Amino acid sequence: MGSRTAAFLVTACLVLAACTAESGACASVLSVSSLNGNHKTFNVYINGLWKPSASGRTLKVLSPANDTEVYEVQAATQEEIDEAFDAAKAAQKLWAKTPLWKRAELLKKAAEVMRTQVGDIAKVIQDEVAKPHKAAVSEVLRTADLLDYTAEEGLRMSGELLTSDSFTGEKRNKLALVQRVPLGVIVAVPPFNYPLNLAGSKIGPALMTGNAVVMKPPSAGAVTGLVGIAAVFDVAGAPKGLINVVTGKGSEIGDYLTQHKLANAVTFTGGSTGLRVAKGVSMIPIQMELGGKDPAIVLPDANLKLAAASIVKGAFSYSGQRCTAVKIVLIVEENDEISSKLLPMILEGVEKLKVGGPYEDEVDITPVIDGKSAKWIKRLVDDAVGKGARMELPKGGYKQQGNLIWPCVLTGITEHMELMYEEQFGPVLPIASVKSREEALRIANASPLGLQASIFTQNIDDAITISDELVAGTVQINGAPARGPDHFPFQGFKDSGMSSQGVRWSLEAMTKIKSTVINLPQESYQNGV
Repeated sequence: MGSRTAAFLVTACLVLAACTAESGACASVLSVSSLNGNHKTFNVYINGLWKPSASGRTLKVLSPANDTEVYEVQAATQEEIDEAFDAAKAAQKLWAKTPLWKRAELLKKAAEVMRTQVGDIAKVIQDEVAKPHKAAVSEVLRTADLLDYTAEEGLRMSGELLTSDSFTGEKRNKLALVQRVPLGVIVAVPPFNYPLNLAGSKIGPALMTGNAVVMKPPSAGAVTGLVGIAAVFDVAGAPKGLINVVTGKGSEIGDYLTQHKLANAVTFTGGSTGLRVAKGVSMIPIQMELGGKDPAIVLPDANLKLAAASIVKGAFSYSGQRCTAVKIVLIVEENDEISSKLLPMILEGVEKLKVGGPYEDEVDITPVIDGKSAKWIKRLVDDAVGKGARMELPKGGYKQQGNLIWPCVLTGITEHMELMYEEQFGPVLPIASVKSREEALRIANASPLGLQASIFTQNIDDAITISDELVAGTVQINGAPARGPDHFPFQGFKDSGMSSQGVRWSLEAMTKIKSTVINLPQESYQNGV
């Protein structure tokens, strides 16, 4: 048994004992959020109450594994969204006056609830987005750790005192008290691929800095938002109205949410839809991460074994449905001297990946999120093959059953193929050979996206020089692209995003600066003796 697992079990036992002593039992996150105790149909959560929508409409949540209905969620109305904002605005006024240690206490209680009910929450993630069991459990525990860390980091946020005489020609007769204050009501829109963790990375910093939240979870992942966020904080004792979760189609309520008159900020993770969201938001802060075409650049002196393992992991983790997945490999070589060694290592690693459904043991590749995504992926592969790319895997050609796509490796990728620049968001690894690192940089920087990039080399001078030239928010040296650990800064350049995430940076993004200037009647200097 690993130390992390053992620690989790001890914590779970302690929390369950505390729940029993306090109230007999911790409420089930599934039971509090579902309609009449039916764990298939779920309510919206507005002003501390769980209720069906007045629209009378529900939306089906389909399993990516077989396109069958697994859950139903409410189709919220604009009037219910107004109600959520009104509740959030009222709750935020009181929450802003809550001491930091009390805010931290709520986040830590929510983290405890996540850990004790990890099985139920992970099962929902499996059902909705087809993550393997191990990955789903990991996401829940990671989010609990994130909330704990956010609570501690939030306690350490501080202001500063400025004196006027630090500016040339000024007397020391003014003192500026500079502090961070809440923005107000935050609109949070997480994505399907990390429906809990990327919700928690928005909710935690927002609450810790004194804000209230109106969240719309992704349509695929909606129940995770209801169960894993709303119900978790409800059970943890969040004040009514502090967190509100509404569900519905983005095409019907998305603009109304993000452009609402009571919205004071928007934090959004997703695809190109975010560009339209950004254009519609006016005069409020926005925090956005909108995808990446993350290149892995392999230089001639690279440790090829390390590069191959990192590329396979980076390209195929969660079936490539990650903004930080390796999306294109650029091998710098003259005459295939690197490819001839690196490619067999990559293919060997890919062939070891287990393909199957999300409920199978130790599976690596599971179905992509829906049929639309599967069609997009196949279209990009067909375009590349039709223009001369070689399909190295699967042996025998492209293989797909429903939304389940077998890992695909393509070589001979050129600039007139869509796969060179389009984000595939699936288990497809395109590989291209280039003659120089200058050519690799030109191709990498030609993408409208600039989230992350990887460089594989044993020359630190080359690594730093190329990193400086890459237009990307994060550059990994001798490692796969990755978001995290969650306290690292995470940001995209160009169309990949605005503002930074990561605990400290998200705490700052959820606040604004306020100054109070004390004007003294005469100069005043410190006497340290």
